[in-house]
Amino acid sequence: MLDFAIFAVTFVIILVGAVLYLYPSSRSASGIPGLNPTEEKDGNLQDIVNRGSLHEFLASLHGQFGPVASFWFGGRPVVSLGSVDQLRQHINPNRTTDSFETMLKSLLGYQSGTGGGATEAVMRKKLYESAVNNTLEKNFPMLLKLVEELVGKWQSFPKDQHTPLCAHLLGLAMKAVTQLALGDRFRNDAEVIGFRKNHEAIWSEIGKGYLDGSMEKSSIRKEHYESALAEMETVLMSVAKDRKGQRSQTAFVDTLLQSNLTERQVIVDVSLCGCNIFQVCIWAVHFLSTSEEVQEKLHQELEDVLGSEPVSLDKIPQLRYFQQVLNETVRTAKLTPIAARLQENEGKVDQHIIPKETLVIYALGVVLQDADTWSRPYKFDPDRFTEDSARKSFSLLGFSGNQACPELRFAYTVATVVLSTVVRQLKLHQVKGQVVEARSELVSTPKDDTWITVSRRS
Repeated sequence: MLDFAIFAVTFVIILVGAVLYLYPSSRSASGIPGLNPTEEKDGNLQDIVNRGSLHEFLASLHGQFGPVASFWFGGRPVVSLGSVDQLRQHINPNRTTDSFETMLKSLLGYQSGTGGGATEAVMRKKLYESAVNNTLEKNFPMLLKLVEELVGKWQSFPKDQHTPLCAHLLGLAMKAVTQLALGDRFRNDAEVIGFRKNHEAIWSEIGKGYLDGSMEKSSIRKEHYESALAEMETVLMSVAKDRKGQRSQTAFVDTLLQSNLTERQVIVDVSLCGCNIFQVCIWAVHFLSTSEEVQEKLHQELEDVLGSEPVSLDKIPQLRYFQQVLNETVRTAKLTPIAARLQENEGKVDQHIIPKETLVIYALGVVLQDADTWSRPYKFDPDRFTEDSARKSFSLLGFSGNQACPELRFAYTVATVVLSTVVRQLKLHQVKGQVVEARSELVSTPKDDTWITVSRRS
């Protein structure tokens, strides 16, 4: 469940370092082209820092050395794959584990319940799918109501008023996610505000305070971080205790509490649930504001599929152009630019041997804008997903089809409700002169708030 988080590159590096420490691999790069270590102790760490993010570093690395490239973290090699063909070779025959997920959950105190490896992963995915399906079915009217409230607010704005997307949609998403994941306790705005305050305090410090030790040097920051972490855990434990005795199962946490997972596992999984919703919604509305043509196609599909009826859970699969728009949003924004796997056994990509227990990075941000796979890769063009080759490539990367995680369906459903409600009643407009830049961490986010204007549909 990596796609939950908004982390700085510093935390990415810490995770990589921890994985390499716990799973030692050969010092040999096995002849894979790439960078020599800049420093003996840190490897290419300074090169990553100089580029500004791991994604930017990987883009440069693959531009220089091709689709299979290596670099060094400390005294150990890392292999990065930067094209669909090479990922296809690696995904299918190789046995790997999700090293980032393993390390993050161990940092949060998570312990695997069964140690079942791939079998456990399949069982957990089925559990999450059941939890997501139940949550959406039981809470869809609530979700629709929250979205309609936001759209009603936008309708009241003057035509030329600048609307801050990040502020408004993060607020909506936090309300929706807390109620969907944790239940009706979070109908109370004060509970949502407190949860959001602690959530932001925790992840902002994780993003900026680990690599340079700056948080350790500031007793005030450290105290603030530890206080937010303690408050967050207290709230989640309280929610779990309250809902464990309830017969009604309407929230995501309810299904998990009825499973074999320990209470601690439930708390960790729920705390990571749904955060991708924030960025899918923000990027989708932003990209729509740049294209009147796409907005009109969405509006026409709503007329064809729904008529005058509101969007419903059973109708969403029929909104195929909406699916194309969301796929293209994820691709253009490079929503999840990096994934990583741990090579359990010796593997091979092209002529290159990848030793056992090597960390293999999937440079998804590079692949998602690779001109060999996507025509005009920097253009927002939902029509590209009418092509079978584009759909297959996207599915291979884990963003659709059987490879997609249940949380992504969660995010797509919420985003479809947002887009359908907005497009039916409003037209979105770009603010002239605005340049929107992405910050590519574990999840790509706008560097600054993104602004639009809206007008009513006639």
